[in-house]
Amino acid sequence: MKKILVTGASGFIGRNIAESYLKEKYELHIPKRSELDCSDDESVATYFAAHSFDAVIHSAAKPGHRNAADTTSLLLTNSRMIFNLLKHQDKWGKFLNMGSGAIYDMRHYVPKMKESYFGTYIPADEHGYNKYILGKFLPHTDHVFDFRIFGIFGKYEDYAIRFISNAICKAIHDLPITLRQSRKFDYLYIDDLMPVLEHFIEHDPKEKSFNITPDNSIELLDIARIVKKISGKAIEIKVANDGLGMEYSGDNTLLHTEYPAVNFTPIENAIEQLYAWYLANKNTIDRNLLITDK
Repeated sequence: MKKILVTGASGFIGRNIAESYLKEKYELHIPKRSELDCSDDESVATYFAAHSFDAVIHSAAKPGHRNAADTTSLLLTNSRMIFNLLKHQDKWGKFLNMGSGAIYDMRHYVPKMKESYFGTYIPADEHGYNKYILGKFLPHTDHVFDFRIFGIFGKYEDYAIRFISNAICKAIHDLPITLRQSRKFDYLYIDDLMPVLEHFIEHDPKEKSFNITPDNSIELLDIARIVKKISGKAIEIKVANDGLGMEYSGDNTLLHTEYPAVNFTPIENAIEQLYAWYLANKNTIDRNLLITDK
């Protein structure tokens, strides 16, 4: 059984990996920060002195979103995490980095961006710039692969700000679903990430960077309508601004070429599954976090 290190034990992706079918297929090691602080070189060195792995799934990151408690030193912290782990390449066989579509620069998104679009612009925001630096470095490191994830949703995401979970939680609490403006997104259901991870653990891809996106984009307004339909309630959908905002979507041709059997859950089914999960865990939803949009 292969040994897999998963960083980011308390994060959205890390928690979902821990509960996925991958725990039956692999020996997953998902250390807490007290056991492995990826931003601290001594902590990383101590950890790898005692462990070695067939692969690393790097999902740990200091968040820079609008609900983050502390966004200072974002570039320094997240880049140190990567380089501390890469320094111990003799202790792992393969490195899968959970990256972001922010690498393409949020000021200049175009529909269905290809991996080759990277480098056309340098992101001005710190989060995107961090991804840009790593995107320049990672292709020159053996056995390291960058997953450029656009929208991703599922249980354990921050429902105060993440649109699909936010819309579901509002519907459950009989609140209107609100949008600043509708726009098209690529939304990957978290469960669909797991077979992709398995494929890359088991195979040696020809490319170094992949857009991990579903086949079809969807408007936020259409998502709101799906949530309303699933809820069965006469809740209001409020859109502050007319028209469509900038599309956030990626071309997944390289992913299909590498992994022809890749499959994506229809978004209506995925939202229905997530709605059922929130309904079963309604007591964990803080209604006060839904009243004021962030």
